[in-house]
Amino acid sequence: MISAFFFLLIGLVVLIIAGDIMVRGAAALARHWGVPALIVGLTIVAFGTSAPEMVVGVQAALMGQGDLAAGNVVGSNIANVLLALGLPALILAIPTNMTGVARNSFIALFAATLFVVLAFVKSPMMQWQGAILFGGIIAYLLFMFRLAKAGSDDPILEEMMEIDEGEDGLPTNMIKSIIYVILGIIGLVLGGNLIVENAVEIAGGFGVSETIIGLTIVAVGTSLPEIATVVVATKRGHPEVAIGNVLGSNVFNVFAVMGASALAGPIGIANNLKVFDFWVMLISSLVLLLYVLRRQPIGRKTGGVFTIAYVLYLLIVVFLAPNM
Repeated sequence: MISAFFFLLIGLVVLIIAGDIMVRGAAALARHWGVPALIVGLTIVAFGTSAPEMVVGVQAALMGQGDLAAGNVVGSNIANVLLALGLPALILAIPTNMTGVARNSFIALFAATLFVVLAFVKSPMMQWQGAILFGGIIAYLLFMFRLAKAGSDDPILEEMMEIDEGEDGLPTNMIKSIIYVILGIIGLVLGGNLIVENAVEIAGGFGVSETIIGLTIVAVGTSLPEIATVVVATKRGHPEVAIGNVLGSNVFNVFAVMGASALAGPIGIANNLKVFDFWVMLISSLVLLLYVLRRQPIGRKTGGVFTIAYVLYLLIVVFLAPNM
């Protein structure tokens, strides 16, 4: 059992590092081929930020563990709101009044609601449901492309456009870029396999479902890049990065990750998701939307409430969910 935890942790580290390497290599390669920065940002960078969740979800579906994929997406979205916003807010208040935040909050809530509705319509989720969700990410990217062309200062767009050749460790020649991409893809596959295989072993060892492992260990692990990004940005005096990062990640998790996972194989929806976790995901998204609509910053008190709420959520999932 200890070895399973160890290798799952190794898998998470490999997945996160490989995803970053792959994105940097692919972005630099696209620049070498003359692809506009806007296209790079809206495709390679945007999908790359959700690479850990997507690889785990698709591999879990292909290995017949689709319930792990569903738990990962739901758990990641909950962690993104309550933890990735709660922790930074303890450092510095997070503003919610930037351009485009309200719009993206609505889209994130709509995506989560659509996911829940589709899951209740038919379970396990099949390819046609995955196609609907994945169609959502295509429509979203086309919409963001039109906004960018119109000169919008949407915070999610700004985040997508941040990666520049020669900065932040981006490779500066084509050979290096290709090596980055190859190593990244290999690492993503290896990391994803380690996570899925050992998550299943841990679930069996504790006598719990793969869904619960997905909601907790795997969800927090695959959300670490988002959590780390917003905490570091907030400590550096840029808390506005947090809200854009969280909203963008949650939209991609549902549309791209869940969509791709369901296209790869049936996605089982455990009863505890329907009874409890779906509603936590929807309520946390709704609470965030209310803060945004009121243009109310997420301060230390709210950050404390969010963080405590997440700890309580984990305790319920671990100790009560198996009986739901």
